[in-house]
Amino acid sequence: MLFLRSFFFNIFLYGGIATACIISIPLLFIKDRYMICAGKILSDYVVLILRIFLNAKIEFKGLENLKKNQKYFVASAHQSMFETFALQTVLPGPIFILKKELIRIPFFGWCLKKIGAIDIVRDTATKENLSFFDKILDKISRTNRPLLIFPQGTRVSYKDRPAFKKGVSRIYDAIKLPCVPVALNTGKVWPKNSFNKYPGNMTISFLDPIKPGLEKNKFLEKLQSEIYKEIDLID
Repeated sequence: MLFLRSFFFNIFLYGGIATACIISIPLLFIKDRYMICAGKILSDYVVLILRIFLNAKIEFKGLENLKKNQKYFVASAHQSMFETFALQTVLPGPIFILKKELIRIPFFGWCLKKIGAIDIVRDTATKENLSFFDKILDKISRTNRPLLIFPQGTRVSYKDRPAFKKGVSRIYDAIKLPCVPVALNTGKVWPKNSFNKYPGNMTISFLDPIKPGLEKNKFLEKLQSEIYKEIDLID
């Protein structure tokens, strides 16, 4: 039964993503806000089919913390593909920082580029990466949309607690904006690299913003500690 439910969910998931990308092609040639809206609709669709096929429900906690500052960036734990959709349902058009390989995917990557996603080649010092912070500063100077970064660097098991990448502390130091940490347990329902998805309740928790001004290592330590502490509570 679980296999069949996961099978149909995956069919509707990837079929829906492919259909959305094709339908959105005309949006590549008009204002960005229409593609951002299309991304939110797709995200709502993913949340809906997860509930229909897996009886999996999502609870958002601490949404009031998103209203404490006009401009901020979000640093989220990353256990699943799901939060890349779920966070779009509550954040106002987040600007993703993601690996360059995703931008290269036909149609899907074009849509990501249209909504302003910033790509990076991981674990290298390429010429493109040297201008990475310039791209970020340029983006956030022209919009109130929040930057969204996954400081673990990649999806991890909900039981794993890897050290955060130092890149998030460099971003914090460069942009001088409050950081809203996000803890979650989505990997219990939607594990990374797993065909099967599981019934259950998921929680995405927005924590108190960390104000700018901390020394980079102190910020990284505080961010990691607060996110993992909250994951232990909601796990």
